[in-house]
Amino acid sequence: MTGAEMHPNARIVEGNYWKDILDQPRALADTLEGLEESSTLRGFARRLNTGKFRQVVLTGMGSSFHGLHPLYLDLVDQGVPALMAETSELLHYQQRLFDPRHLIIAVSQSGRSAEVVSMLKLNRGRSVVIAVTNTPDSPLALQADVVVMTRAGEEFSVSCKTYVTALMALKWLGDALCEKKLRRTRRELEGASPLAATYLSKWKKHVVCLVERLRNTKQLYLLGRGASLAAAGTGGLIIKESDHFPAEGMSSAAFRHGPLEIVTGQTFVLLFSGSAETRELNRRLVQDVRKRQGQAELAGDDARLPAFRLPAAPDSIRPILEILPVEMITLAFPALAGREAGRFESATKVTTTE
Repeated sequence: MTGAEMHPNARIVEGNYWKDILDQPRALADTLEGLEESSTLRGFARRLNTGKFRQVVLTGMGSSFHGLHPLYLDLVDQGVPALMAETSELLHYQQRLFDPRHLIIAVSQSGRSAEVVSMLKLNRGRSVVIAVTNTPDSPLALQADVVVMTRAGEEFSVSCKTYVTALMALKWLGDALCEKKLRRTRRELEGASPLAATYLSKWKKHVVCLVERLRNTKQLYLLGRGASLAAAGTGGLIIKESDHFPAEGMSSAAFRHGPLEIVTGQTFVLLFSGSAETRELNRRLVQDVRKRQGQAELAGDDARLPAFRLPAAPDSIRPILEILPVEMITLAFPALAGREAGRFESATKVTTTE
């Protein structure tokens, strides 16, 4: 089965964005290979664990912000005071967080977006800044106290390989800051690239399946809890960005507080199964959406549809894999609409205006 069978023009699916999606296993492997713990990072970890840093501030915009959810939960689980703040909110409403007693972890694939550049000027060395970025010559990389590089390579448009490599880098960084055994972390993260490759090897079947399932969809929701909020939030963004289709990412619990009321036969809800603690709650929500005549499916190793079925994986790499079915959706909608997936018409790769 070829891309041309989805639509007369195969380039609608098999464009530069599609190439970036299929390049993710390579990007993950290269990122992991390049992760190294510097003496400076070890020093900051000691300061954090001896209470010399009172708080960790996690900041980013768009998918870089949503991708911080797993790290935030890991830090809280280790007893580390942490908060998440969009960089734009940090600039205008939370300036007191620029404090020598606070450690800032800033994520930006370009390292030169408008908010990041303004943050660096406003901070002026007050807080220690650890950067996670894909661009070594960017203002963020050049001015941060520690730089954790992703090695995604050049990306055409919509964030895909820069997102998954940032998740990998953040998992490694969190374990380094919590002074965990990084050999174990590395062993777990080594599974991300081959597992992603296994799922992506069947991309054509996944997309063809989703073209049929999404044909009559008018409302699309992506839901999750815990670390799966990363995929839910990022998924809503990239579907809007790549497909010009309105999609909303939110927590599964928030969906019950309003959106459940407007479910119709043209509603499609994708829920990420997530970790064992709340998996049954997500299953119940799937059933409740179906009772209201909406379409609902789980994404995870227990998924009913192969397009949403992910390889079983430890919690450390599940967030990396969860975005893959969403990427298949971003290929399916353009096949239905007859437009190239992932090509910007009004947006730009780097947001330089706040």
